[in-house]
Amino acid sequence: MSPLAERMSRVRASLSSAAAQRARELRAAGRDILNLGQGEPDFATPEHVIEAAHRAMRAGETRYTNTDGTPELKAAIVEKFRRENGLRFEPDEISVGAGAKQVIFNALMATLDPGDEVLIPAPHWLSYPEMVAFAEGRAVIAPTARENDFKLSPAALEAAITPRTKWLILNAPSNPAGTAYTLEELRALAAVLERHPRVWILADDIYEHILFDGRRHATMAQAAPQLASRTLTVNGVSKAYAMTGWRIGYGAGPSALIRAMGTLQSQSTANPSSIGQAAALAALTGPQDGVRRRSAEFERRRDALGPQLAAIPGLACGMPHGAFYFFVSCAGFLGKRTPEGTALADDEHVALYLLDEGVALVHGAPYGASPYIRVSFATSMENLAEAGRRIARAGAKLG
Repeated sequence: MSPLAERMSRVRASLSSAAAQRARELRAAGRDILNLGQGEPDFATPEHVIEAAHRAMRAGETRYTNTDGTPELKAAIVEKFRRENGLRFEPDEISVGAGAKQVIFNALMATLDPGDEVLIPAPHWLSYPEMVAFAEGRAVIAPTARENDFKLSPAALEAAITPRTKWLILNAPSNPAGTAYTLEELRALAAVLERHPRVWILADDIYEHILFDGRRHATMAQAAPQLASRTLTVNGVSKAYAMTGWRIGYGAGPSALIRAMGTLQSQSTANPSSIGQAAALAALTGPQDGVRRRSAEFERRRDALGPQLAAIPGLACGMPHGAFYFFVSCAGFLGKRTPEGTALADDEHVALYLLDEGVALVHGAPYGASPYIRVSFATSMENLAEAGRRIARAGAKLG
């Protein structure tokens, strides 16, 4: 008899993490693998952030903090939202967790009853449905179209809402498609949500500062202040400041929700790392020019790799608005055979074939869309150029 709880049958391990782990294993075994499956910046954490962490350790800031964030970090987050998003919060409306992922998990666990529905536009970050399932909710996938840059339309939103809908999760810029919304587009969605007062909005803005072509970030609480009383805005330092391993994320929303999330966190992990919080404080209050430089470098990489991918017969993709991924249709590869005679039946087969050809990436099915592959450009220009050549050669071998 298995000792595992029934809930574990509803949740799968992260496939993007598994793909990255597989690439590391093959490299350790001596294979020449270019990893385009990673979901983190390849830049170093800024030096002033590392120095702030060092000072905090020397000063003895190595003990428990308040469960959901130090007063200093909460104050910095309040100021960040005022300065960058025109949003006003009080410290009791801020929750700090061990990454934005924990903040989202806390919110869903604190609010979902069995059978409650969470609307998730596809393609989506692969962890959203898994977290909903763990909380005994039901993920309802709302369709989007590549022709519309994978944006959720007001009509699709209206059609997906039922009496059981509790949340809409809106991630922008998005993982895996890099989709971003304008203020006007968010207001059109807000007009639908105003007719459904039971539906809350979770705005996952973790890629906020990685935007291209002169776009400005827009988030729901900013676009529709009338919905602020049922909006949770989630962000963190991982992507903007190249601090994925520091594990600091935060959310801002109504104080009653924030208190419930804090209660849950107090009985699970308690406070996030005191050192990580000191580092995040330095990131949010220190110089921001590095954020802009890193975004510009990601845009340069996008502009270099995009034409390479678009020129490969059998693949099709648009140019992402932000984040650091291409979401590439591989429909033209399906049904073809590898040199060994294996038929490519789906996007997972395509990803495995490309791994054999020396390029690690993630197939699209876990992101709610097939047949696609997610290609990260969070690596050097040299690696991207070589990866593009390898993918092109792999495609040319198919018969």
